[in-house]
Amino acid sequence: MIRIENLSKDYGHVKAVKSISFSLADREIVGFLGANGAGKTTTLKMITGYLAPTSGTVFVDKKNINDHYLEIQKKIGYLPELNPLYVEMKVYDYLRFHAEIREIHGDAFKKALVRVIQDCGLQGVVHRTVGNCSKGYRQRIGLAAAMIHDPKILILDEPVTGLDPNQIVEIRQLIKKLGKEKLVLMSSHILQEIQATVDRIIIIHNGEIVADGTSEELISDSKGMTQLHIEIQNTDENEIQDMKAVIPSISIHSLQKLESSISAILEYPNTSDPRKDIFNHAVKHGWTILAMSASKRNLEDIFRNLTQEGDPAHA
Repeated sequence: MIRIENLSKDYGHVKAVKSISFSLADREIVGFLGANGAGKTTTLKMITGYLAPTSGTVFVDKKNINDHYLEIQKKIGYLPELNPLYVEMKVYDYLRFHAEIREIHGDAFKKALVRVIQDCGLQGVVHRTVGNCSKGYRQRIGLAAAMIHDPKILILDEPVTGLDPNQIVEIRQLIKKLGKEKLVLMSSHILQEIQATVDRIIIIHNGEIVADGTSEELISDSKGMTQLHIEIQNTDENEIQDMKAVIPSISIHSLQKLESSISAILEYPNTSDPRKDIFNHAVKHGWTILAMSASKRNLEDIFRNLTQEGDPAHA
């Protein structure tokens, strides 16, 4: 559906996007994840044709956006981060305005209006002034305007920013529904929302793609470590340190002597699970395990490790 090849964008001496490449398939919900200023918005604007790249190419259905600009834009619905609404207009008039821009008139507009009102849950606000609608409804209105021409591709830039938890859930459910019929590319810096909504995650940092895959793939490919928090009685720090010679997959991250026990944090690769060996070792040496809990590396850890270095200069 979309193929990005060596796409770059420079603002003078600032390289906002640096020769990135990836492909997106039909009926796929893809999260475009990155810190503020990582290059997300610039990339989305180039995909939509709003910005011309410094170099590289965007293909939509195998057609170059530079040569087929208007034809490709008919296939794309775009909701910018700053939802550009005319707050003094009625919702109905605002959607009709967008339809007329797309040359959708008469019966075609009536059918399109019914479709987007139903898809976006706008039944109760159609004749309300946009400015009198809640922020959640304003996001829905902006999304309805982006969908009025029934595009094959939806590009959403930070669609849940500023929404309350209930509104976020509503927009998430709507995006999942739309993803059954369309390609949806949504950017965000909210990790939990991306992980709960999308099929695949692309992480951009300082204008470069640093990860691409499902959240499970990113975690398993990250060479992450599991931390095991354990509290033990009837032993001391030296005996716990000596356990590493018997169970070489573990490392001792920290030890703390408590009033009547030792608290330890052990680490081991996600690809192994030495808990049974640790338990057997403790039983053999007469230790009493008061607590044992493991915490695997999560998407937040991956994101922080991939994006903690460097300071992006431009979005």
